[in-house]
Amino acid sequence: MIELRQYTLRPGRRDELIDLFHRELLEPQQQAGMTILATYRDLDDPDRFVWLRGFRDMSTRLKALTTFYNGPVWAKHGPQANATMLDSSNARLLRPLSQALPLQPSPYVTIKITPGLTNTPNALVTLPEANDFPRLPIRTDKVTVTITPHATAPPTAPATLRLTPTP
Repeated sequence: MIELRQYTLRPGRRDELIDLFHRELLEPQQQAGMTILATYRDLDDPDRFVWLRGFRDMSTRLKALTTFYNGPVWAKHGPQANATMLDSSNARLLRPLSQALPLQPSPYVTIKITPGLTNTPNALVTLPEANDFPRLPIRTDKVTVTITPHATAPPTAPATLRLTPTP
């Protein structure tokens, strides 16, 4: 399963969060049992940070999130991370429609979120599971998410996130 998280940040604080995330928070999350799949800057919104993390299943997610968010790293760095954010509730639990994850190394990606569930190749769809870690809200609207890699920045379109990976 994949968690897609979109954070709306306080103006001008995105690079601060990205630096903190990569320096202090990424490795401890992986040690707690999460797989950090990708982190992105939104090319069209300088105050948005988007990232994806993966879990084997819901019980692994609950254990990993509990370990990390109740642990010493989040206790130390969580207040600083939260101070950069206006909203961290735009998050979804998703599952791939096929065995292949739609993530490929690329300088740019487009993430398109479409209302409703469709049978789109290499797409992710809303996971029909209840959020067992209410400390981190999860949106439950049914959507299809497509992630398209690009060698160069793709053109903008409505309801499309144009993203470039963080270091």
